[in-house]
Amino acid sequence: MRTDGPITARAFKERESYARLSAPVPFAVRLDGRTFHALAKELGWETPFDEGAMRAMVAAVRGTAEGIGVPPELAFMFSDEVSLVFLEKAPFGGRVEKLASVLASGTAGRLSIILGRPVSFDARTVLLTPAGVGDYLLWRQREAWNNHAHGHAYWALRREGLDGPAATSRLKGVRKAELHEMCFSRGINLAKTPAWQRNGVLLVRQGGKYDERWDPPRFATGEGRRFLERLITSDDRTDEGMKR
Repeated sequence: MRTDGPITARAFKERESYARLSAPVPFAVRLDGRTFHALAKELGWETPFDEGAMRAMVAAVRGTAEGIGVPPELAFMFSDEVSLVFLEKAPFGGRVEKLASVLASGTAGRLSIILGRPVSFDARTVLLTPAGVGDYLLWRQREAWNNHAHGHAYWALRREGLDGPAATSRLKGVRKAELHEMCFSRGINLAKTPAWQRNGVLLVRQGGKYDERWDPPRFATGEGRRFLERLITSDDRTDEGMKR
């Protein structure tokens, strides 16, 4: 076998292709599950949302967060999406590719063990400003609500006999108020569904441990904004501070 030059460790290290980018705090690493629709069908999860599946996701994320060495202060979850938020310190010196690979593989490995099926996540790092952390969480919670509303509407149509493509087509361009009415007319009050479906699930690091919050407020409300302010302020991220 011919080579372009002597085979040395240094030569191959120089051929490693990575961006050498690092993220300063604060930032979020967002994980998205791959082919979870097929997984849900295989495992017979309740539609549109399965509490057991979400509890498995929370357990996997908790294990990843606790095992990373420099843990995130927060994690926000809905459906098959996770945002791990680092406010004060960054593991791996903030190296973007290592953050994505370790957090995605760690979470996938833990969830695979819990479910007894192989799963995978993709990941990306989102750069934030201190003032923008709350805006990011508000954005992802709005997406959680949209996912919740469309999920209930989609499966209501499926139960009426529409196939997947037809139900998706029927919901294309439907506005928020119309989704409410569509579901309400079929006996589903979106305002009364479990809070974790509407508003997501939070893990908050307090005193070295993570507190699970399955009923966070809507961040767009006055109560929710005050909650976020306490959540992202280090002096207030304590049991007493979060109760104020």
